[in-house]
Amino acid sequence: MSRILLLGGSGFIGRHVAQRLVRDQHTVIVPTRGRERAKRDLILLPTVELISADIHDEPTLARLVSGCSAVINLVGVLHSRSGRPFGPDFKRAHEDLPRHLVGACERVGVKRLVHLSALGASADAPSGYLRSKAAGEQALATSPSVAVTVLRPSVVFGPGDRFLSLFAHLLRAFPVLPLAMPQARFQPVYVEDVANAVVAALTDERATGQTYDLVGPRVYSLLELVEMVGNVSAHPRPIIGLSKTLSLIQAWMMEWMPGRMLSRDNVYSMTVDSVSDAPLPFGLGATALEAVVPGYLANANLHSRFDRLRFRAARHG
Repeated sequence: MSRILLLGGSGFIGRHVAQRLVRDQHTVIVPTRGRERAKRDLILLPTVELISADIHDEPTLARLVSGCSAVINLVGVLHSRSGRPFGPDFKRAHEDLPRHLVGACERVGVKRLVHLSALGASADAPSGYLRSKAAGEQALATSPSVAVTVLRPSVVFGPGDRFLSLFAHLLRAFPVLPLAMPQARFQPVYVEDVANAVVAALTDERATGQTYDLVGPRVYSLLELVEMVGNVSAHPRPIIGLSKTLSLIQAWMMEWMPGRMLSRDNVYSMTVDSVSDAPLPFGLGATALEAVVPGYLANANLHSRFDRLRFRAARHG
């Protein structure tokens, strides 16, 4: 049994990675901004320790790393709180944190680090998200003593995701959907496949110093994905594809709305195809989107109908 620090463990991908580590009988340390923010399924896992901590505080980060045999970093932000492309939140989460993390590993002698980046990360990418992800990779690559593996997923899907589930919600709510960047190309990868790759990277010696793309078996345009979501969730809608200029205008307006579902930086990211010819590493098989999505989106639709019926019954009770 190993003691593993899991940064980003309370997020969508992190919860699946934590469950996979627990299955292998590891002790998993998950820092959170408060236990009440942690998901219930994490609290119930027997070998997960939730610790209230600010991972961006360097002394705190050093204490968290101390005593661990390996570190997994899944931290990522999709939107800058400033609302601006190339906002400072990207640098803090994707560049500064990995640099501080690998420095802490060097100081206390932790030799193994698995880092989740993003497909399309590049120093000259058109978005702050992708540029900062590339800067984080570079910060890790300079370590002389920590064996680093970088994983670069395309968009990740699965129950509780914030991608396909978001479109299912929008299609239920609106009779017509104006869609930014409809021809953007993705190769969605199943969250369980990502979790398996993360855990395999910890133990496969051939993974040290390597970068792997994580993609599913098929490439889709965003329009194809949203049309499929509408059919599966029983809410097909007319979809109006927007040009890049109109997509940026829509994103700018949505930056002012609660929840910030879309930003201009997201639009810039979507100008880069999130696809790869590489198979999943470590002999893993890629799960088809069609084998998983109908199950959880159809169930979400049933729950939504039940909630509406319960609300109407309460009003008329």
